[in-house]
Amino acid sequence: MSNQQALLEQFQVTFSPNDKKTRLFFAPGRVNLIGEHTDYNGGYVFPAALTIGTYMVIREREDGMFHLASTNFEQKISFSIEELSYKTEDDWGNYPKGIIRELVDAHVSIKGADILFEGTIPNGAGLSSSASIGMVTAFGLAALANASISRVELAKLCQRMENHFIGVNSGIMDQYAVGLCKEKHAIYLNTMTMHAEDVPLELHGHKIVITNTNKRRGLADSKYNERRAECEEALARIQKEMPSVQTLSDLTELELPTIENLIADECLFRRAKHVITENKRTNDAKEALEAGDLQLFGQQMIGSHVSLRDDYEVTGKELDSLFDAQRQVNGCVGTRMTGAGFGGCTVSLVKEEAVLAFQDEVKHKYEVETGLVPTFYICEAGNGVHEIQMEVQG
Repeated sequence: MSNQQALLEQFQVTFSPNDKKTRLFFAPGRVNLIGEHTDYNGGYVFPAALTIGTYMVIREREDGMFHLASTNFEQKISFSIEELSYKTEDDWGNYPKGIIRELVDAHVSIKGADILFEGTIPNGAGLSSSASIGMVTAFGLAALANASISRVELAKLCQRMENHFIGVNSGIMDQYAVGLCKEKHAIYLNTMTMHAEDVPLELHGHKIVITNTNKRRGLADSKYNERRAECEEALARIQKEMPSVQTLSDLTELELPTIENLIADECLFRRAKHVITENKRTNDAKEALEAGDLQLFGQQMIGSHVSLRDDYEVTGKELDSLFDAQRQVNGCVGTRMTGAGFGGCTVSLVKEEAVLAFQDEVKHKYEVETGLVPTFYICEAGNGVHEIQMEVQG
């Protein structure tokens, strides 16, 4: 509570007073337990929201001006409702600006606002800080305007912003998880049909441990868009002979020999193979969790990392070093990279009594191998984007 109060006080210091009500919103980060690089291929994902994320204090203005500040960055950004274009020099401010533009395009009545953000997600860690700031901005501004937009529509709006305004061809998973996850649950989401199932995260004496490689990963600059293009090319080759196939996720492991011939390119085949086998692992992991079989769940996590390393090639030295060290710790039942890759984090399932030893052993081995010091987060599954009710007037 004290942190929230400090943030509200910081808001009053940062912006000139007016007679509008000040409101506080929060959007979590997310961790994907399994189902990686499947969301833009029409497949299955299995994310949970975290209790770290992005706070947003907001107060409406009447003059069409937006003034943005963040406790994480020195830079402040101002623009009018008439000038909602991407500017490199606006850096982090392009995310909320892009959301405002999407809302204006959707005919949501926005008159201007003073906004202060505070992020508790490490940037570049692959825990979806971009979807978190996007969703908290969209949800808060929609609430200010009394606009009746569903959380699913807000998630789609945020995805459009990332795709077209920022230029990252992300799938829908991050925004959906940030918007719709529930406390102590994960979401099993079919990204093609948008059918979602809330699955209780019954961990039976285990903890979710997220380990940050502390190697910064710039998603827009990474090979993320390249992998997406490779999947599109693999699909196009398959569709020449199998026109009914809409996405790579329509295919099963039994069809791998057939599509290997149709793709006729070893690299593109491995990209498609990862998507097809990852969907099977995600389904098996969900069933294992529902059956209380965490050992089987952990095996699927390990298989996911191996596929991301060998077939999809998005891990890299740091993530592989963590993975190898974590697998060897007694009490770690499963571990894998999570997020886009090329740095960022791993997610591990660790027996509660082994968490301290896990941190010590992994930290030592990782430092020796990479020269980097990892950061650990012992996580709970939290709620999606919401308003924090406080009696605070501007």
